[in-house]
Amino acid sequence: MHFDDAGWFSRVNVVGCSGSGKSALSRKVSERLNHPYIEMDTLFWKKAWTESSDEEFFARLEKALNRPKWVLDGNYDRTAPIKWSKVTAVIWVDYSFTRTLVQAVRRAVSRAWTGAEIWPDTGNRECFFRTFLTKDSVLLWTARSHSSLRKRYQERMADPKFRHIHFVRLRSPSETRAFLQSLPHPC
Repeated sequence: MHFDDAGWFSRVNVVGCSGSGKSALSRKVSERLNHPYIEMDTLFWKKAWTESSDEEFFARLEKALNRPKWVLDGNYDRTAPIKWSKVTAVIWVDYSFTRTLVQAVRRAVSRAWTGAEIWPDTGNRECFFRTFLTKDSVLLWTARSHSSLRKRYQERMADPKFRHIHFVRLRSPSETRAFLQSLPHPC
């Protein structure tokens, strides 16, 4: 894969199932293109695992996207009218269910073990109980959403109302490495 500098990668949204590696890829794309990195979870989550209202969340997202270049990390389907009106490329990390679930488990165990704060100034940390034994489990979310997320992005790639978006679907780590190598280097 190789892409020209036609502006395809000025405003990028990296999407994929929880645990797919979209955040790691978003950071790498951001560094490679020298674009600001924006994490949707940071805009959404408040202290003590409190969710932002849509009004608060949408306002933060619109403010964050009010610049000529960025790499946006995250799905949040209800934000598509905001982010996809401005996006030039969507990079979809579409790894197999097994790979995604294994990666999600590894990440969850690591986060729970270290107790590291997930998003700055929130105090939110993963713990073994919440991760493995509650209905709010990120692993349960990964297992439940993988198939529906895949269907949704396949439909959007074919939808004429999104023809202004350049879609890149990455199905394996080797495709992801090749994609990263194909990106232009920052000036």
